[in-house]
Amino acid sequence: MATNFQPSSIFELGKTIVVVLALALAGIIIYKQVIRKAADYTFFPKEVQVNYLPADYSININEEDALTILSNPLRYKREFDDLIFKLNTSILDHVGNRMGLSDSLKAVVRKAYVKQHPYLRDMYFNDFITLKDTSSVLYQTWYNTEARTSLDALREIASKYTCFMVNHLITTVVRTEGGSILGKGNKVETPCGIAIMEALQPLMKRMEERAAVRDFTMARGLLQEKVERAIGELATVEVQDKKGISKQMQTKIWGLNVSSTDMEITAISTIKVGFNLKNYINIAVNPSNGTVVVTLPQPTILSHEVYPKVEKLDIGWLREVRNTDFDQNFNLLREEFRREALESDIMDKAKAQAQELLETMMGPMVRSLGPRYKLVVRFQEVPQSPEKQMIPSNTKKAES
Repeated sequence: MATNFQPSSIFELGKTIVVVLALALAGIIIYKQVIRKAADYTFFPKEVQVNYLPADYSININEEDALTILSNPLRYKREFDDLIFKLNTSILDHVGNRMGLSDSLKAVVRKAYVKQHPYLRDMYFNDFITLKDTSSVLYQTWYNTEARTSLDALREIASKYTCFMVNHLITTVVRTEGGSILGKGNKVETPCGIAIMEALQPLMKRMEERAAVRDFTMARGLLQEKVERAIGELATVEVQDKKGISKQMQTKIWGLNVSSTDMEITAISTIKVGFNLKNYINIAVNPSNGTVVVTLPQPTILSHEVYPKVEKLDIGWLREVRNTDFDQNFNLLREEFRREALESDIMDKAKAQAQELLETMMGPMVRSLGPRYKLVVRFQEVPQSPEKQMIPSNTKKAES
């Protein structure tokens, strides 16, 4: 007996077949994209693993030239910027080599750094100038500490910014799992650890040895002959102070204290603050508003005289006091005098005193130009530090 299929029955059957095929296709896709890949995974997903490789750190700089730049960053501003660029890119290259990144991925990291460098170089420079007292080069040279003091300032700043920079840029090309990079291979370490322990610290250690030689040589050659030069300075504030330091130096044998030396040193200090007019001064007459504008540089320490005196010296029977023991304590007192002066309001007082002094000196001359003229004293603007954060990179992430 023939079976008659109604059109509605045929339509329902067709729908059923389409649904079954769709489900089958979806199952195949899910199997290939999820289940099959999951079968190939180790305990950690492969795309978040990094295969660490051995690598030696190298940087293309002349260490003697680098110490010269650090000793006078204001004079060698362009060279200072280039030094920071070479330092940071060499660290990033080393981290990339250790993490087994391809040349193309390392190029992506370097390109991302180039975008950030203008901000980083300003942050390094401004922080370096803040830490390094550039007006005390003569004293630091005399006490054999100038190059090492400059190096200490660079180490402190680089230690502050290096980890953030490396982590920020490396994670643009290496995927993370919960904020962590999972790795295997030779000497597995975080990008920050590689940058600090394998690149920055060894470099600083090598430069320390060269700085010690440089300090000794410069101190021995300081003022071998009489030097005379013209001075164009406007001293407006003088600060006198007195400080002391007490120090005990112990001699130990097998961990036991067998002898000690007690030392007490006092010193009086005279610091003169004012303006170096040989660096900058500008006088402009503006008839439209009747002003004579005198622009001065920012105040700085013009001279610093320290007179130390040994108040007490009890030398232990096994302890010899070296010349460096005295030098170090004298220098500690000198640095404390300067630090306290720079952190006080002495610079504001110098500006106020300069305004009064120039009004006294130039006021009659300005008034002779006409009754509507007046004297205006201004100071060079201090460059503002940029925001201490890096602009988010637009570089897209690439899987390693």
